[in-house]
Amino acid sequence: MRCAPLPFPFHAGLRHGLRAAALALLVLLAGCGTLPRNALPADKALDGQVPGFPEVRGWAFLGSSTLEQDLVRSFAQESTQDFPPDASGNVRYAHLALSGGGANGAFGAGFLNGWTATGQRPVFKIVTGVSTGALMAPFAFIGPPYDQALREFYTTTRSRDIFLLGSTFGLLWQLVAGEALADTRPLQAMIERHVDEALLQRVAEAHQRGRRLYIGTAYMDAPRFVVWNMGLIASSGRPDALALFRKVMLASASIPVAFPPVFFEVELKPGGPRYDEMHVDGGIGARVFLNGGVFRGSVIRERGGQGGQGREDIFVIHNGQLIPPPEAVPRSLSSIAARSIDAMGRAAALGDLFRIYAYAQREQGSFHWITIPRDVNMAAEEVFDPVQMQQLYDLGLRMAGAPQPWFTQPPGQQPQP
Repeated sequence: MRCAPLPFPFHAGLRHGLRAAALALLVLLAGCGTLPRNALPADKALDGQVPGFPEVRGWAFLGSSTLEQDLVRSFAQESTQDFPPDASGNVRYAHLALSGGGANGAFGAGFLNGWTATGQRPVFKIVTGVSTGALMAPFAFIGPPYDQALREFYTTTRSRDIFLLGSTFGLLWQLVAGEALADTRPLQAMIERHVDEALLQRVAEAHQRGRRLYIGTAYMDAPRFVVWNMGLIASSGRPDALALFRKVMLASASIPVAFPPVFFEVELKPGGPRYDEMHVDGGIGARVFLNGGVFRGSVIRERGGQGGQGREDIFVIHNGQLIPPPEAVPRSLSSIAARSIDAMGRAAALGDLFRIYAYAQREQGSFHWITIPRDVNMAAEEVFDPVQMQQLYDLGLRMAGAPQPWFTQPPGQQPQP
């Protein structure tokens, strides 16, 4: 199992790409080449369906009757062993949301393993993820049997295991006529090795027991955040289910500009002409999410419990720092761009946390979140630095074992993390 690299700043190699971008600025302003594609007509951008998988995704904040009904069905599928009701028939449903953050996912992996060690880690009714969180999500969803896989990856991976960079000349050419700075064939190979038929079957089995796994991507043509029902893909029984499952994970981890976008073949009607949709890192649409507005949160409260009521216990693992230490920004285009993009990402994460807190309040659920403390030194020799990742993993492991590891109020309402 492998994860996506850090958003900007990219450190060493990819930072050179930004410098190359500055050198090529005049060329880019004069015009640049484009690669061929066959996009949907603009007025049909939201009408495409993945051939053979017509009901496995929903567009954010538009609502999806198919995804909502699938969630409704989940309550009839679940067992009291996984989700025991109380004396009144009410059920507490644990919901895990995993954020983006690249190599910082080592923190989340350590926290999950430490949570297992406490004996308090629940069975999750719903797991959601974007970017590195999307690549962690299937393993967190299956549960502790995959804790070792998370630990091994987040303490041994190097940048060369995730992406390849060309020469400066190659980067300049990519800027003029390409679609990304790096080649993600190593990441694709890792996903193929670790996301196999056995894992797909375990996701399918969990889905059939009433649990749900959602991964988010960003659809660039619309543009729109997309929520994919990964358990429905896994349990479809189709021979191409594994390929689609892997492709969604890759798309959610494909940081635009740094990594190539991922294209999904779609059709407007069964057997009709085929088109392509361009998808990139889900973190473009949300740094962390619960359901993306594709179904009403009240479904859980109203339908859960098989006769009683359902309540969500929401747990958010933020794989990053909300508040970085101060640092003088060099007076250069690449440094200013990197710092600006980084700041926008942190601001988006804050907004997502407040949104999730408001949802929990409205639906009478509980809210818990964790982040990397602001006094932790995040400097690293490369994007995926095993030394730093081991330190972050160990930090997550220790924090999970604390008596009260979670924040229960939104940022600013408790001592700052």
